Amino acid sequence: MIDPAAPRTDADYRGLSLWHGTVDDDLSPRAPLDGDDTADVAIIGAGLTGLWTAYELQKRDPGLRILLLEKEIAGFGASGRNGGWVSALFPQSTAALAQRHGREAALAMRRAMIGTVDEVGRVIAEEGIDAGFAKGGTVVFARSENQWRDARAEVERAAGFGVDHLELWGAERVRAAGALGAVFDPACARVHPAQLVRSLARIVERRGAIIREGTTVRSWSPGEVLTDGGRVRARRIVVALEGYAAAVAQTRRRVLPLYSLMIGTEPLPSSVWEEIGIEHGQTFSDGRHLVIYGQRTADDRLAFGGRGARYHFGSAIDPSYDRVEAVFEHLVATVRELFPSIGELPVTHRWGGPLGVPRDWHASVQYDRVTGIASAGGYVGDGLSTTNLAGRTLADLLTEEETPLTRLPWVGHRSPSWEPEPLRFLGANAGLVAMTAADREERLTGRGSLIARAMAPLIGH
Repeated sequence: MIDPAAPRTDADYRGLSLWHGTVDDDLSPRAPLDGDDTADVAIIGAGLTGLWTAYELQKRDPGLRILLLEKEIAGFGASGRNGGWVSALFPQSTAALAQRHGREAALAMRRAMIGTVDEVGRVIAEEGIDAGFAKGGTVVFARSENQWRDARAEVERAAGFGVDHLELWGAERVRAAGALGAVFDPACARVHPAQLVRSLARIVERRGAIIREGTTVRSWSPGEVLTDGGRVRARRIVVALEGYAAAVAQTRRRVLPLYSLMIGTEPLPSSVWEEIGIEHGQTFSDGRHLVIYGQRTADDRLAFGGRGARYHFGSAIDPSYDRVEAVFEHLVATVRELFPSIGELPVTHRWGGPLGVPRDWHASVQYDRVTGIASAGGYVGDGLSTTNLAGRTLADLLTEEETPLTRLPWVGHRSPSWEPEPLRFLGANAGLVAMTAADREERLTGRGSLIARAMAPLIGH
């Protein structure tokens, strides 16, 4: 655990996650801001949203002076700790987007998300980033009659929109215990997230961007960012804080920091991977309501995570919340339930962190030409690829180009604020209990959960 009052070192950050522990990079912090400065674009947050935005802006105008302000180190938050899925997932389903924005807008958003998976892979290859990118698709197991019905319905809905290319796999093609089949989505790749985000930081820095780490942003207003190290004057400002926006007074109720936790194993023998049927490049999940997610890493580890950690009063964020033993035990039990042949699970890493959830579970990109302030976020854990789309879109908006990206339905969307406490605390944790109860209800009844049906409109499904 990192002591918030102590100076940071490479060793402090190595313990953040499996990814930070195995990244090929010096994690010692860069110099903080020390005095006032100026920039053409000031970016608050050096995670993937901020770094992709800087990367794309440099392509459009190499002469821009870009300054990124980061409280910790680049890739400290969800960008460096996530499940490593470069997926086409968006927090709102295509059907929900169609209902809100119209069918054509929803299809444009879906095509953009699918295309982004390949765009991330293209950049990784072009820049020579060694991040273990492999596009093997994702397998979502159906492990009950109800999940199997939902799987068939999902494939049928996707066919109706005509954009996704989902496949329905029978039981003979999957190895998860009790699986009746699975949905296979080819639009997903595996990646080592810390390798990606740390490499992007070095790339934009080599091209002239300045990254000031160990710098806490206090507030921002048109033309100015106030930090603990000085003021930054900038014509354009990008707010890219994701879940950590809840720690800043100006954006405290814009997102809810929901914790997701993970475990990682030592490298597993190839015989184990053959037994459980997960190939290199594949990610996997199942049809339960309380989300789980896993991948086979480039070095044959199992990285597996899920929701289940509670929300903390006042949108509090603290390093102690990154590790909850009861959740880790649940993740280990879930893996053994999915793949009993693994036997004793050789867990070497346990970690977690907050992701950003907007009130309507709808990610957004915004830019106000009058104030020069832009923002993007609210990815609800689907941000590894969505940040790339956000960066390209923000670069178009900030350079005032009208493109197909700037016409996507998430541009200009503004989610309502979360309720004040204690309503926020009660509602968020009630939602967690409801999803857990929905899974239990389906196991007991063998039918679709009434609880899940009631919750669906609240989470974009």
